[in-house]
Amino acid sequence: MMHTYNEDILAWSMEQAQLIRAGRFDLVDIEHVAEEIEDVGKSEQRELTSRMSVLLAHLLKWQYQPERRGASWERTIRAQRKEIAYHLDDTPSLKPKLLEPRWLDMVWSKALAQATTETGLDCFPETCPWLMDDEILNACWFPET
Repeated sequence: MMHTYNEDILAWSMEQAQLIRAGRFDLVDIEHVAEEIEDVGKSEQRELTSRMSVLLAHLLKWQYQPERRGASWERTIRAQRKEIAYHLDDTPSLKPKLLEPRWLDMVWSKALAQATTETGLDCFPETCPWLMDDEILNACWFPET
């Protein structure tokens, strides 16, 4: 039984994989398969964006609320750095994203929104003051006040 993309995506994806493995390219839903492959790449980018914004928000909280620093924030910072490193190792084509000003601006905006909501503070810098490799992703670095 052939499933359509819109009626049951899981069944559809299993069928498409079987068709490809069987070499039945004449039956493959090429357009939707291509869309799904593109979505995998977008998902990888969203993962990096999410982890980076959480990391930056916690670095902001660390710097601007020194009296509230604790093991939980430190664990979150370390965990996000590790997850970002693993993600970049698994998907090295994402590394150039870290240097794209437009991407970093978007990630910084998300981090600012999160830090502002969680702290109630509105004193954070408009642009990211830290260097990507030397500070943000450096496992030993923590911002000071």
